[in-house]
Amino acid sequence: MLAALTSTWALLLGVALIMLGNGLQGTLLGVRASVESFDTTATGLVMTCYFIGFMLGSTATPRVVRTVGHVRVFAAMASMASAAVLLHALFVSPVTWGLVRIGTGFCFAGLYVIAESWLNDRATNETRGALLSMYMIVTFGGMICGQLLINVGNPASFELFVVSSVLVSFAVVPIALTATPAPEFDMPTTVSIRQLYEVSPLGVVGMAGQGIANGALLTLTAVYAQSAGFTLAETAWFATAPLVGGLLLQWPVGRLSDHLDRRTVLAATAVLAGIVGVNMHTLAGDSLPALMVAIAVFGGLALPQYSLCIAHTNDHLDPAQMVAASSTLVLVGSIGLAMGPTLAALMMDQFGNQALFYTIGIGQLAVGGFAIFRMTRRAAVPLEEQSQFVPLSARASPVATGIAVQLLQEQQEELDESGESGEDITRPL
Repeated sequence: MLAALTSTWALLLGVALIMLGNGLQGTLLGVRASVESFDTTATGLVMTCYFIGFMLGSTATPRVVRTVGHVRVFAAMASMASAAVLLHALFVSPVTWGLVRIGTGFCFAGLYVIAESWLNDRATNETRGALLSMYMIVTFGGMICGQLLINVGNPASFELFVVSSVLVSFAVVPIALTATPAPEFDMPTTVSIRQLYEVSPLGVVGMAGQGIANGALLTLTAVYAQSAGFTLAETAWFATAPLVGGLLLQWPVGRLSDHLDRRTVLAATAVLAGIVGVNMHTLAGDSLPALMVAIAVFGGLALPQYSLCIAHTNDHLDPAQMVAASSTLVLVGSIGLAMGPTLAALMMDQFGNQALFYTIGIGQLAVGGFAIFRMTRRAAVPLEEQSQFVPLSARASPVATGIAVQLLQEQQEELDESGESGEDITRPL
């Protein structure tokens, strides 16, 4: 383990700096949009543009890397992402921000793809699970700390954009100076969404539904907080609370899903999150601490569903099919993430800012309802035949899901060798 950390510290440090800059930027844009009096729909469209760019970057980066190389592409992507942050401060308009956010999402997707592929190359069968867990902690922790950095400056000025830009620029340094050789790069193929739906309807619908709800949750909390009159510090903590909840409950929820019908856990977390969402203000009353606890609980229930959907789908696949299927699931989730901010923003403009909670709550109830429906249409997978839950961030690239799937494949091979594997439950893709 120590040897693995020695060979990956530069990658993890680079990722941490990227997440710090990305976390600060996301919250900063929501606050600054409110300062500039952008209407909520325009802000939602700006946030959607990031995920559009992310999908494009996830697809394009592998081809560029094969031609130019990991370090050069990483440096180029980080430089462009750093410059993009400053462009937000120079040209303050929804149209300009939307275009720049497409570029930002493209660059960050490239950075994640490269870092995650490099991390996987450094991992061994014995260390892959631990490194993936550490990567999760670094991404969540970096995003949380980045959002809190908004307290160090004035969002109406230029300085916080500079801070975010500097953090992203510094991410290049440990990567560029590492002596670790670049890995061979191979992105997984995909299957069609229709094919995957035939194998796991709940996996596809659940991934889309949680993407819509969580996309709105992760991008518009700062907008809501500013409209509600929160101070800058309160806004930062409010935007951070769902991520803290997601980090704390990711492993307990996953552990529970390994010992129960996975659909039951997905249905329970979605229904409970939906109830919390639609009753957010009723539960919290006029207490800001109570509201923060409520949204933290919502995040703790909602954010693990990304990994739950992947695990549930893998329960119905042969290990050889998992990589292709996981890439398609990431695409479905990204589509949901892109739809969420715009949909919630439209509702907020139409019905008031509290519509954010109703939107994410109803989205979760829809996922829970479909999970319950699917439980009546198919028998549960025997517990001994379920794949193991692997926690992942909702913002992970297809490479990270590929790492998780590789870990599952290795575990299945070990079970097969010991003669403890169950019967084949796969369906052809």
